[in-house]
Amino acid sequence: MEGWRPRDEAESAAGWRLWLALSGRLWPSAEWDGTPAEAVGGLRAVLAECAGIRGAYTGERTAAVLRLVDSVVFVLSLPLDLWRDDALPVDADRAALLHSDLAGAVEHLAEVRAVLARGGGWAELEAR
Repeated sequence: MEGWRPRDEAESAAGWRLWLALSGRLWPSAEWDGTPAEAVGGLRAVLAECAGIRGAYTGERTAAVLRLVDSVVFVLSLPLDLWRDDALPVDADRAALLHSDLAGAVEHLAEVRAVLARGGGWAELEAR
């Protein structure tokens, strides 16, 4: 993933919003009901924030931060499409598949967070 440095205030604000959106909980909480549909709830929240960032962005439409938003949307859409309507509790095999899909999404989001932290000057916050 290439580096990113905000070109202006609008891109910096969008990057900050994305960084904060990716800082939330993505793994199911202790209250998880055992269904994939609930397990991907964190992905839904991040996608909603990405839509809000894209809709509110007032800068250049080819900005690098929007490419980062698009990469997040692409990566999260795949597991969300697979699991969002699955309301049956997982067995061991399905749990392994679900975990693998969530782990891949979390890995990508960690990479995007690192790019945002370096480029936005928030690397110290990322280390905490």
